[in-house]
Amino acid sequence: MKYCYANRRQAAFPDVHSTWTAAPEHFTDGWLRAVSKDEYDGLEVGANTLDLLDGDAGVEGFKKRLEGYDLPIVAVRAGGSLIEAKSAIRNLGVMRRSVDYAEAVGSSLVVGNLMAPQRYLPPGWEPTGQVYSQDSSRDASIYLYERVADSIRPVCDAAADRGITIAIEMHHASPVDNSWSARLLCDLVDRPNFGINPDIGNVAWAYHEPEETPEDNVRALADLSVYWHCKNVVRVVHPENERSVGWKVSLEDGEMDYRFLMTAMVQAGYDGYVAIEGGRVGDQFEMDTRSLKYMRRLEAEVKTEAGS
Repeated sequence: MKYCYANRRQAAFPDVHSTWTAAPEHFTDGWLRAVSKDEYDGLEVGANTLDLLDGDAGVEGFKKRLEGYDLPIVAVRAGGSLIEAKSAIRNLGVMRRSVDYAEAVGSSLVVGNLMAPQRYLPPGWEPTGQVYSQDSSRDASIYLYERVADSIRPVCDAAADRGITIAIEMHHASPVDNSWSARLLCDLVDRPNFGINPDIGNVAWAYHEPEETPEDNVRALADLSVYWHCKNVVRVVHPENERSVGWKVSLEDGEMDYRFLMTAMVQAGYDGYVAIEGGRVGDQFEMDTRSLKYMRRLEAEVKTEAGS
């Protein structure tokens, strides 16, 4: 397996920046030096960042700058709803553009989810741990999945000749939010360069009571996985209020058994990127470096036990 940093914070004194609005200059020398020390195999970088560069020359310069720190761009992050009338056409354009970016930076992956901005929750509220989840598979019709598949299939076809795979993330508050909906979309897209990013942490905190266990989920999706976002959560459940509150912790500290998950992925023959989805608050380097070292150790132990 290879290890990618899907950071969710870009902070190195005196700079503090959000990944979701990161401009190219927010990849500061201090931050890149700190990430480079951990010897990741590459970075996940958003199309939102690459959009701000000055054409092909700007993308090439940014690529070379990151590679100077031994941090190539190995996954281009697109994402966004393909069914919400307000944003679907724009998001599909981002996905198509991300294929071009992936080719330009030498990446074989375009990754994203199908989540729309929250329409009813107040700004800043995390759409997790409740009874209802916006745009969920529980409320979806088969026609929705057919429409999404019809949108994605031409992007896959355009990407195939360039050796690029499209990965849709299993994500809360989206139609692909559990194993059965992920398998359904894969079946409908029906392209060899399309697969799932099984971010099982999103199932763990999507509702106040998870729809399925991490163990059931990974058994169902390991064979469809082409990219793997890894995060772990701790939840406090308030059953009388039908509400839970979850927060991210390092991978060895949360409720999900990553030894089991790693074993399932190894036995399924997964050899792609393990993306360490970084912390959003606190010392990201302490938390995320622990997660990276833990996953590398787990992979080695699991493969040794399996005799591989």
